[in-house]
Amino acid sequence: MFITEDIKYIGVNDHEIDLFEGQYDVPEGMAYNSYVILDDKIAVMDTVDANFTEQWLAQLQEVLAGRQPDYLIVQHMEPDHSASIMDFADAYPEAQIVASAKAFAMIKNFFGTDFADKRIVVGEKDTLSLGQHELTFVTAPMVHWPEVIVTYDSKDKILFSADGFGKFGALDAEDEEGWACEARRYYFGIVGKYGPQVQALLKKAAALDIQIICPLHGPVLTENLGYYWNLYNIWSNYGVESEGVVIAYTSIYGNTEDAAMELANQLHENGCPDIVMYDLARCDMAEAVEDAFRYGKIVLATTTYNGDIFPFMRQFIDHLTERNFQNRTVAFMENGSWAPVATKVMKGLLEKSKNLTYTEATVKILSAVNDDSRAQIKALADELCESYK
Repeated sequence: MFITEDIKYIGVNDHEIDLFEGQYDVPEGMAYNSYVILDDKIAVMDTVDANFTEQWLAQLQEVLAGRQPDYLIVQHMEPDHSASIMDFADAYPEAQIVASAKAFAMIKNFFGTDFADKRIVVGEKDTLSLGQHELTFVTAPMVHWPEVIVTYDSKDKILFSADGFGKFGALDAEDEEGWACEARRYYFGIVGKYGPQVQALLKKAAALDIQIICPLHGPVLTENLGYYWNLYNIWSNYGVESEGVVIAYTSIYGNTEDAAMELANQLHENGCPDIVMYDLARCDMAEAVEDAFRYGKIVLATTTYNGDIFPFMRQFIDHLTERNFQNRTVAFMENGSWAPVATKVMKGLLEKSKNLTYTEATVKILSAVNDDSRAQIKALADELCESYK
């Protein structure tokens, strides 16, 4: 696949993977992207997962058409991008390895060598000329590993963005929901903790004339780049992307679920623009996390359990706080047959989160929904929908 006249795609699609990074469900597979810049000198941009080394080397050989690569540029050291470095070095012993100083330390950890005899260490604003293509390196620490660099090609105005602007899904998979859905789940699952670092990179990249974005996962972005840039700006600022309410609940015998459903009905009647519900014991937790960061309001509904809260709710809140959950309106619904403490526990778990607004109305269910708790549910729905009226 041609990216431009001189730049070709040699990445691979993985349809065998079940869990990306050992935790994220990827039913549409995964893409590991790699690129070749053909000029007076030739640069290869990153490698691929170890399961696809032979395929990748064969694709590289075909693109080279008898020529030899001069450089392998290592932007990110996660094994889905770096696992084939040694195989490349064995196949092309004259090629130099280009990476940050921290990346070379990781290369030695992974492979037992840091290529001292053929390495080029690069940092902020260092350049590498291939002929017509002048590459400029931009450091991107903690987006989302400390060694990361991204690369700008001034000739074709391309940003090779490492894991930035990546998404779940193989490139040959059907994408009925569009880019944002799986890119959002990818971002908040993997990069979401590092919003300030992403903001720093966006500010540096804003000074560049970028016409194409080549990420290490997901499709090459060539049109309407402002759309993707705006979403990344919202996500990394922990802003509200969509108006609506997320109801995340756990329910042992169905009574808390009944309350959550009644709240959803009340919200609908009150004109809430969007209502998203998650049974945390059964849903894809990463999708629930994604929507918690997408929408501006969230209701946490759970039971008191062993003097604490139900485990799936605790896990969910841990996922949120780990990713710097902030700038949201939060409401609580608790259930308990005796000594309910769920609201107190949930609020305690969120106490270090910034800029959270708690609703005045809360819901306390004593075993099952009754007239008193229905009145509380209506009051909560009214408060959550006040801005929509």
